[in-house]
Amino acid sequence: MYRILIVEDDRGIAEAIQEQAGMWDLEARCAEDFRNIMAEFAEYDPHLVLMDISLPFFNGYHWCSEIRRVSKVPIIFISSASDNMNIVMAMNLGADDFIAKPFDQSVLIAKMQAMLRRTYAFGASVSVLEHRGALLNTADDTLTYGGEQILLTKNEYRILLILMENKGKVVSREKLMEQLWKSDSFIDENTLTVNVGRLRKKLDAAGLGEFITTKFGVGYLIA
Repeated sequence: MYRILIVEDDRGIAEAIQEQAGMWDLEARCAEDFRNIMAEFAEYDPHLVLMDISLPFFNGYHWCSEIRRVSKVPIIFISSASDNMNIVMAMNLGADDFIAKPFDQSVLIAKMQAMLRRTYAFGASVSVLEHRGALLNTADDTLTYGGEQILLTKNEYRILLILMENKGKVVSREKLMEQLWKSDSFIDENTLTVNVGRLRKKLDAAGLGEFITTKFGVGYLIA
């Protein structure tokens, strides 16, 4: 079932879209935290985003740009500000379509279904993992924080991926080494320690201090 994230602060409109989507076997979620849409985006991992322009705190253009830094997920703007300037700006920032309010619900659903078919007929969705505003894109192995990309080596990326996939759980050093061996990264105890140390320095330098916690004698934790 395709997942739709509805970034619309008019609760009536958002819930009406959510209900209509459900009637067409589309799972939809209404955004709740308009201060941090990226956290909801990463947690929900939607196949399509519906985005209003006028939102609390930051407008839809801002969130469209932030999403485009980490994902190619389809974005459809829905807004009453449908003059040519706003439409052009939305498309230039990475939107895939623009639907003017008020709109017919059936037309919106038809456009969403068409977009989903075109996008996912030959591939899977992009997965983004998030913690403390850091976004790990598993499609292109990149880490982004505060709009800046943090360059990681292959081993650093894989270590961070394993820890973020197990967020809230302690991952033993043995499990980390086992997973890295499976990916043809032949790593021993000393190499693991060096890689975790370098990864921590990069996270610290980017403003992500104490991102990885050590559980002495056990392993590592992101919580």
